[in-house]
Amino acid sequence: MNSNRKIRILIADDHFVVRMGLVALVNTEDDMEVVAEAEDGARAIELYAEIRPDLVLIDSRMPGKDGVEATLEIRARFPEARILMLTAYDGDADIRRALEAGVNGYVIKRSTGDNLIPALRAVASGGRWLSKAVAGQLASRKSYEQLTPREAQVLAEIAKGLANKQIAEALQITEYTVKDHVKNILAKLRVADRTEAVTVALKRGIIRL
Repeated sequence: MNSNRKIRILIADDHFVVRMGLVALVNTEDDMEVVAEAEDGARAIELYAEIRPDLVLIDSRMPGKDGVEATLEIRARFPEARILMLTAYDGDADIRRALEAGVNGYVIKRSTGDNLIPALRAVASGGRWLSKAVAGQLASRKSYEQLTPREAQVLAEIAKGLANKQIAEALQITEYTVKDHVKNILAKLRVADRTEAVTVALKRGIIRL
């Protein structure tokens, strides 16, 4: 980065009050300026292509195209893009999904005051940023097996309160196959029953309601 000019930042968050707070916080820094704002992922993609900011600060979950989807598209079109994800979700599956999409950093909203400005500078300068809490969350789950896409689908149906027969009909598979998937899900999540499986999966960000 040229030290004589400000870091140009695009902020994408669907909550107006949150977005205004972020704009105010960033604009208090002498070396940064917010050059554009987006209320969803689709608009963030449009603005990135139009303005080509130095950095995108993007929320993970927004209506329509979310932050992960927007990151994938921006990075596909502009591999040099620098993207920092700001989110309320700290589940290891949420974090992993964002990193696989190509974000350069991940900040939890509740720690914004301490971490956001240093994270913005680190990512804008070409580095990566994971807070100790985020890194610890990922490390603590390394020994867990990941669910397959089909197992995640079954678990999402369980979260709706469906019985095995109903899940089989919804996914057009046999009831025996559903039972087999449920067995694998419980083992991989290291839980005793379906209710606990849903609770753990929601906390980790594996499924969403």
